[in-house]
Amino acid sequence: MATEHANTVEKSRYKYLGADRKRVEDPRLLVGRGGYIADLKLPGMLHAAILRSPVPHARIRSVDATEALKLPGVVAVVTGEDCKAKMNPCMNFGPASIAQYPLAVDKVRYVGEAVAAVVAESRYIAEDAVELLEVDFEDLPPVTDPMAAMEPGSALLHEEHGSNIGYERTFEFGDVNAAFSQADFVVEDTLHWGRSAGMPMETSGAVAHPGLNGVLEIYCNSLNFSYFSFLIASALKLPSNKLTMKPVPAGGSFGSKFTAHKVPTLTGFLALQVGRPVSYIEDRIDHLMNSDHHASDRYYDARMGFRDDGTIVGLDIDCVDDYGAYMQFGVGTHGNAFSQIVGPYRFRDVKYHVRAVLTNKCQQGAYRGFGSEVHNWVLERLVDKAARRLGLAPEEIRRRNFIQPDQFPYKIPGGNVYDSGNYPAVLDKALSMIDLDKWRDEQKQLREEEGRYIGIGLATTQERSVFSATEFWALMDNPAFPLTSSPESATVTIDPTGEFQLLLHCQSMWGNSPETVGATVLAEEFGIAPESVNIRYADSAHALPGTGPGGSRYTVMLAGAVRGAARKLQKKLIDIAAHTLEVATEDLELVDARVQVKGAPERGLTLAELAGTAYFFALNLPEGMTSGLEESYTYDHPYTTLPSPDRSDLGVFYPIMGHACHIAVLEVDPDTGILSFLDYVAVHDAGTIVNPKSLGGHVTGGAAQGLGSTLYEELAYDEDGQFKSSTFMDYLIPTANEVPAFRMAHVETPSPFTEYGIKGGGEGGRMVTPSVVSAAIDDALRDFGMRVRELPVKPSEIVATVQAGRAAAGSA
Repeated sequence: MATEHANTVEKSRYKYLGADRKRVEDPRLLVGRGGYIADLKLPGMLHAAILRSPVPHARIRSVDATEALKLPGVVAVVTGEDCKAKMNPCMNFGPASIAQYPLAVDKVRYVGEAVAAVVAESRYIAEDAVELLEVDFEDLPPVTDPMAAMEPGSALLHEEHGSNIGYERTFEFGDVNAAFSQADFVVEDTLHWGRSAGMPMETSGAVAHPGLNGVLEIYCNSLNFSYFSFLIASALKLPSNKLTMKPVPAGGSFGSKFTAHKVPTLTGFLALQVGRPVSYIEDRIDHLMNSDHHASDRYYDARMGFRDDGTIVGLDIDCVDDYGAYMQFGVGTHGNAFSQIVGPYRFRDVKYHVRAVLTNKCQQGAYRGFGSEVHNWVLERLVDKAARRLGLAPEEIRRRNFIQPDQFPYKIPGGNVYDSGNYPAVLDKALSMIDLDKWRDEQKQLREEEGRYIGIGLATTQERSVFSATEFWALMDNPAFPLTSSPESATVTIDPTGEFQLLLHCQSMWGNSPETVGATVLAEEFGIAPESVNIRYADSAHALPGTGPGGSRYTVMLAGAVRGAARKLQKKLIDIAAHTLEVATEDLELVDARVQVKGAPERGLTLAELAGTAYFFALNLPEGMTSGLEESYTYDHPYTTLPSPDRSDLGVFYPIMGHACHIAVLEVDPDTGILSFLDYVAVHDAGTIVNPKSLGGHVTGGAAQGLGSTLYEELAYDEDGQFKSSTFMDYLIPTANEVPAFRMAHVETPSPFTEYGIKGGGEGGRMVTPSVVSAAIDDALRDFGMRVRELPVKPSEIVATVQAGRAAAGSA
């Protein structure tokens, strides 16, 4: 992987930001000391295993635990009826009429839903006892096709909801009918983005300990524990101050541990029932079929209007989204789509009809992109189709439609604002890294002389970052909890010898590099070595407000929180130095871990000297100053506004807007459908770069996952609702052999709203790769009428298209 920078002007302003640095987290991770939730052992700890439904839709007549309870070592068997009697439903941001407990109540709604839990002295005993449970199911008709699920008379998943449509609404911004009436032509397509999911090395898990004074402690690897701990307390019928969530290093997430609430809720409930610590860790089958974080499964009828010069005039989307059996996050994934609904293009008229449909499948959750990557793919599919119709190069049609640099901040239809950008510069940088004329000549030559099929794809897409909490409810008419805070906090301590401690107030995952970000910001602010900072994490009993990772927000928000705390400490240090040196505060500056007199740097005090005064010599401090050097800061969203009551304007809720251009060159074997990459360049604008090495990892990992969604990964159900992807033999993930060698560069357009101008980049290449690979496949096989309309693209489908194209050519 090669990395280069397109813009070094902003980097030169900083000493540490923008420099390639080894991550602070890496030493302990590389020697295997990062830790996993399964490594946690408590005295007297029991273990849980889950009986999961083998059928997609059935009433639970009874659960007979007689034989299981006879097995030595079994402590308890807990069912959904126990949950219903002793706790409230799990946290839920969807319709209140679609309630969910951690164990199925009354009936099961998908294969893999938890029916009963066994608690035993070991996981082995618990698993054996699960085999002894006897459940009497009354089968109900499975509903697996979202289109059929909407038909009158279809079996209902939630009778109390009254319909299999969990949500339906049409949003229109501008006048779409007028725009299409004035269009010179319209392109249309029917598209399907299939469901996949994040596959972290470590699955979700929790260890719950009913401790002293009635406090339940839950160790978990969910990423947003401090943000939602009061909701878990509510589900468990506990006062919020009687629940402490303790963070454990998260061994990967990619969205799958974003507000992963059901595992810690269930584990906490089991611990309360038996009065002893309980551990429950998903195994891989659990995670595949029941993680509650399957990603988008969307069907589109999409139209885009154009003028003859290639400029876009309007967009009309009709989307049916297969949500599975529950709706824990409402329609938040569509909020992500609305945040960048026009992509990087300057058209004003948009119509978007969405139906969230309930089926007998595992429910949706978060996966890298959270629905915005799907919308990117739909936009780029339509733009590519128009380019082909007009005979325009893909780079040319995009250039004609780009929002221009002097138009930022730019308000898009729907109300969100793009903070900044230079889309032509990103495109130009990508084009400068690859010789398209050479590839196009070689493409023609190989096709004519050797019968080889080379395809060239180009895509330009957005990466929204730093969500506002209004995103969670802006699409709802009457939200039950219209929160507006999504802050992040940090506490910085300088000890008596001048060394730094940084306390983070929300869980993280090491891929985010939170410790590297925090240490880099402190190094920039104080002139210390980043490696010298010690970083710790607060539990929920001690945590200040924090939302945690998700939506490419954490670097921006953490930098804001750390810088805020640093500025408060800087003021105190300068005040102490001014008092000691008997000079005015405005005549002092902090440079390289010293406070010194401007113009006379020989007069100054080191941080260690100032810290000693702050801790041990109260009588030498300015009047009214207290001892010690510790400051906390809570950084709220840098720029957000409320939606309008009628939702004609959704407000500003995702304004820190990144951008990327990817160009891929690949070869397709028409007889096997197998792809091989010949070149791949990726240029990203994530604002001011904190650490190019970390950002490069985000782009590389995200692109690999995007490639998986495009070509390999599919969480499949058959027409009877049986899950077909329960192992990694069935759920294919790309390896290093399938992932191309990305050549990367960056263009930096700093955000005017964030500290240092940083934008989010955590979802990286996944926002672009499906679009660019789809375009390249089309281009390679255009002679056969290839058009990618469904993901993942399977080799068998490519071969069938080629054979049909050859047959049509032969008959002609």
